[in-house]
Amino acid sequence: MLGGGYVGLELAQAYLRFGSRVTVIEAGPQLMGREDPDVADEMQRILSDEGIQCLVAAEALNVDGRSGEEVSVTVRTPSGKQEIEGSDILVAAGRIPNTEGIGLEEAGVELDARGYIRVNERLETTAPDVWAMGDCAGSPQFTHVAGDDFRIIWDNLAGRKRGTRDRLVPYCMFTDPPLAHVGLSEQGAQHDGVAVRVAKLPMSAVLRTEATDETQGFMKAVVGGDDDRILGFTMIGAEAGEVMAAVQTAMLANLPYQKLRDAVLTHPTMAEGLGPLFENVPPRSASPRLDRPLAAATAQFAH
Repeated sequence: MLGGGYVGLELAQAYLRFGSRVTVIEAGPQLMGREDPDVADEMQRILSDEGIQCLVAAEALNVDGRSGEEVSVTVRTPSGKQEIEGSDILVAAGRIPNTEGIGLEEAGVELDARGYIRVNERLETTAPDVWAMGDCAGSPQFTHVAGDDFRIIWDNLAGRKRGTRDRLVPYCMFTDPPLAHVGLSEQGAQHDGVAVRVAKLPMSAVLRTEATDETQGFMKAVVGGDDDRILGFTMIGAEAGEVMAAVQTAMLANLPYQKLRDAVLTHPTMAEGLGPLFENVPPRSASPRLDRPLAAATAQFAH
């Protein structure tokens, strides 16, 4: 498997459970390069314990043979070169827009530097009465985002005003256990100079896991350093997408984290873990002071 991103890891685990021996080759320093290092490390541990060999900081130098018959990949790793032999190779190293040479320029539709169709926040292109949505418009590459793009264009065509500027985009990786994320990450806050407080809770501390034994993973919340808004949430664990939706709803309503901390949540559910998670939020005085204002976090929520 070339590529240790979301699609690559979903397929790697699937093929392992179909009975294949699987090696993931990732050129970057960690799996899922956009995630916080602790999130990537936990997912790598889970997959490695299941039997997937994960090579990070690994450069594929050469491929011999034919996928589906017999194939050999030469890889340079920090510990030296390795030869990996197998029957198939699956490339999941990312996607690029298929916009070249289809006549967009003749129609007056401009592309950006990466080859995506240039759109404004209303998803209008540079050509009058031409709109673009989904992957080709540079939107986050998820089905639910393309569906929201359609709603935005539909409303704008009907005379209403909708845009992509302030939407809060969640995503899931459907491994077992799954990964779910919405909003600002800890790493993103550090990059943007946003003062935040971080709370974590191992899934083993969620009472439901005593019944289900689904103890792998953790919950992680990012809360404002200067106020009590929930800025981001990440979870690796059973039902992660459903738990994330509850946090996303609170974020959309601009609720302070104490509302979830003190809520009476059904027992025994995975969402019940949100109470003890938000009990772990450090006091404001423990938050590091950084240079840029909290408003910088909104860039993570935008189109």
